[in-house]
Amino acid sequence: MSASPATKADPAPSAVPPARHAGAGAAARALFIRLGVLPFFLAGALVVFTVMSDRFLTLDNIVNVVRQSVYLMLVSLGQMLVLITGGFDLSVGASIALTSVVSAMAMVALAAVFPEAIWLAILLGAFAGFAAASVIGLVNGVGVAYFGVSPFIMTLGVSSVAAGISLFLTGGVPVSGLPFEFADVFGFGRLWGIPVPVIVAAVAVAVMWIVMARTRTGAHIYAIGGNIKAAHLSAIHTKRTLIFAYGLCALIASLTGLLLTARVESGEANLGGSIALESIAACVIAGVSLRGGIGRVENVVLGAFFIVLVQNGMNLAQVSSYMQMVLLGGLLILAVVFDQVRYRMMMGNS
Repeated sequence: MSASPATKADPAPSAVPPARHAGAGAAARALFIRLGVLPFFLAGALVVFTVMSDRFLTLDNIVNVVRQSVYLMLVSLGQMLVLITGGFDLSVGASIALTSVVSAMAMVALAAVFPEAIWLAILLGAFAGFAAASVIGLVNGVGVAYFGVSPFIMTLGVSSVAAGISLFLTGGVPVSGLPFEFADVFGFGRLWGIPVPVIVAAVAVAVMWIVMARTRTGAHIYAIGGNIKAAHLSAIHTKRTLIFAYGLCALIASLTGLLLTARVESGEANLGGSIALESIAACVIAGVSLRGGIGRVENVVLGAFFIVLVQNGMNLAQVSSYMQMVLLGGLLILAVVFDQVRYRMMMGNS
C-alpha cells in the first residue's frame, strides 16, 4: 500500500528544529571563540538586574555607569598591554596611589610658590605624578625583561614598595589644599556637556586602538605574547617592547590617579586598592588571554563597563558589600575557567 501524501509530508517539519538549533549553537560557539564570555555575561547581567531593580535600565543610570567606568577602563587598557605580552601588573593600584600623593604634594607646594600661575603649578604637579609612575613602570619592565623575574613577583614587590612610599610621604593623612581649578576641571568639569574624565578616556581609548591595531609596536606586543622566542628570532627587540608595555601601563594608571585625585580633591595613599584585581577581571572577561597574544581594545572597554555595571546593579539591588566581593571574585574565577575552555576550542579548530 502506498503512503498517503500527508504521511510523506510529516517528517519534514520535525527535521527543521534540529538544524536551527545546530545553527544557533554554531553561531554561539563562533561568538564565544571570537569575543569570549563577555557577550553572555553582559546579556545575563542586563536581564538579572533589570528584573531586580526598575531603576537599573534607565538612561540616567547608564550614563552614570559610563562616567564611573572611566577609571577602571583606563587601568584595564594598560593591564591589557601587559597581559597580551604574557604577564600582568599587580602594581597599577600602587601607581595610582603614588601619583595621587606626589602630584598633590607638588601642586600644593608649587601653588604657594606661583600663586599667580596656578595652571603652571597644576601642570608641573601632574608631570611629577607621571614621573613617579614611570619609575614604577621602568622598574617592572627591566625586572621582567632583563632579569627574567616572574611578573607576579616583580609587580607584587614593586607594589608593596610604592604603597609604602605613598604612606611614608603622607603619614597616612590625605594631602589637602589642592588648587580649586584642578578639581573643578578634571574632577567635575564638562566640555560640550560631556564630563572631562569621559573625554580623556575616549582619547586614551582611541590612541590605544591606533597603537595596537595600526602600529609596528602593537604588532610586536602581540608577537611577544604569542611566542617570545619566535619574536626574538624575527628581529623584534623583545626587551625594549616589554619595557614599553610595562611603562605605558604605569603611565595610564598614573593618568587614572590624576583623575581620581581631582575627583576626591585630595592626595590619597589608599586610592586604587582593589583596581588591580578588577582590571585583570575586566580584561579576562573581555577575552584577553592569560597566555598572551590575544586581546582587543574595544572588548576591554566593554569589559570594564561590564564590571562597573555589575557593581552598580548590585548596589541598586541592595546586595551587601561583602557579598559583592564574593560575586566579583566568582566572576573572575568563571572568566578564567571559560578562558581555558576557549583556548582548547581554539586549539581544536586550528
